[in-house]
Amino acid sequence: MQGVLSGFAVIAVVIGVGYVLGRLGSLGEQGRDVLTALAFHVATPALLFGTLARADLSVIFSSRLLVTALSTAAVVGVFVAVGVGCRWGVGRTTIGALCAGYVNSGNLGIPIAVYVLGDASLVAPVMLFQLILVTPAALAVLDLSGRGEKGPLWQRLLTPLRNPVAVGSLAGVLVSASGLTVPGPVMDPIQLIGNMSVPASLLAFGISLYGSAAPGRGRDRHPVLLSVSLKSVGQPLIAWLLARGVFGLHGAPLLDVVVTSALPAAQNLFTYASRYRVAESLARESILLSTVASVPVLVAVAAVLG
Repeated sequence: MQGVLSGFAVIAVVIGVGYVLGRLGSLGEQGRDVLTALAFHVATPALLFGTLARADLSVIFSSRLLVTALSTAAVVGVFVAVGVGCRWGVGRTTIGALCAGYVNSGNLGIPIAVYVLGDASLVAPVMLFQLILVTPAALAVLDLSGRGEKGPLWQRLLTPLRNPVAVGSLAGVLVSASGLTVPGPVMDPIQLIGNMSVPASLLAFGISLYGSAAPGRGRDRHPVLLSVSLKSVGQPLIAWLLARGVFGLHGAPLLDVVVTSALPAAQNLFTYASRYRVAESLARESILLSTVASVPVLVAVAAVLG
């Protein structure tokens, strides 16, 4: 309980500061865009490189992660199928699918893992899975769909390889796989820059809330409600069914995978939507509503399975 509430409290405060900045106009008309660009092009790649360069890649091979991967694939598949049927477009469908299955394993997942699960390392496999596979794949779809750079097909095919988030992740994986240790004088400034990623994303998110319509009522109402339902209820339910029925998990391992799957959509998804100028309201509203909805869900899961 303490971990759930403390994690949400930190996020709420920083987002609130962003909202106040937006209301006062302290950062000017381009403040949100500057923070988004800073997070996407500089801070997030540095954070991902620093995280993955020191990660134990062997932790990705576990039944717990397989449950998370399968539950993610399930809710993403449902959203994509509905998006294609409703003709929501590649950009909106991609962002909405991410909001349905991409969990906040960083600034929310870590404190909740510490206070609820008792071990911060339990979110590491999910974080690696999302950083190594989900994020590069989704950004590649956005790039190749024409949301990224324009130009000939061959040039667009190479665009994902120049995406700063993908480059930072790939570089970190290569360093970790090689067994090399990045010297302190090199890693320390990278970590310092990477530490700006989460607050910059949260502040930009908060600024975007000022002047925005109430969530779930605009043109993106249906994709927002679908993504929030899949994220808050569908994914943890599927994770529970897979963990119990297929993998035979009980006790602490079962609690771990269900709590992880019940985490809300990550704030950096709004950064990606803003960067590609697609489905920004969908991302903002889905993140906000799934964050609110995840509080009772996480408390219930911890009470029943804990």
